Amino acid sequence: MKTTVNHRSLGGILRPYRVVNVLRENETTHTILLNGKLPEAQPGQFVMAWLPEIGEKPFSIHTNNPLALTICEVGPVSHAMVNLPAHDRVWLRGPLGNGFELKGSKHLLVGGGYGAAPLSFLAQEALRHGGEVVACLGAKTKAELILVDRLTSLGCELRIATEDGSEGSQGLVTEVAEEAIDTFHPDCLYACGPNGMLLALADLSQRRGLPAQLSFEALMRCGVGLCGSCELPEELCQRLDLPGGWLVCHDGPVVMIG
Repeated sequence: MKTTVNHRSLGGILRPYRVVNVLRENETTHTILLNGKLPEAQPGQFVMAWLPEIGEKPFSIHTNNPLALTICEVGPVSHAMVNLPAHDRVWLRGPLGNGFELKGSKHLLVGGGYGAAPLSFLAQEALRHGGEVVACLGAKTKAELILVDRLTSLGCELRIATEDGSEGSQGLVTEVAEEAIDTFHPDCLYACGPNGMLLALADLSQRRGLPAQLSFEALMRCGVGLCGSCELPEELCQRLDLPGGWLVCHDGPVVMIG
């Protein structure tokens, strides 16, 4: 059966973009540069990307002008996206969700694994507004780190942790983040990564009386809060003092603490 484009979709209009280039971040993660911009997008928001006869998935916004998406290759849609040749089209709707809000002038960014994807956009905006940025990146190995060159080129102070010690400090990125709180004295902590990391940072920020903004990830299908597939588990809601039924796509992905 022939697939046709529905020009109006849940969550906004499907807008076509063309691929300019695909940059490799590591073995499984790529950044796709597109031929347009999304000026209304805020750091931490996402878009739903659709490819005919393949499907639709959410992806983090790497930058909004020009528009770029950072994608981890974990399924058929992401596999197709990172293998698109130059000039091929992809359809996007968004920006969607509630992103980060810059607080104060000293910003501590913490990214775990490919969860660091939205931090590029956040760092760019924080520096553009005259802020200071310390970025802590963590991964199991040096090969799994992303955005190191990007964040350094923007002018961030970078602190790295790998579990095997192949780059930076050996250990968890939460340990490096705690050291940064002691030495940098940030006004707010912003983070994206695995749930365990985010919960540890939530506990840390509450102990230190430091406001935190944590970006959660979940399985998303609709992107606008209708299907319920991205509902946070009840135990997570209780840990974070969120109402039951909190939806990552609609109520988040960013949780404000403090």
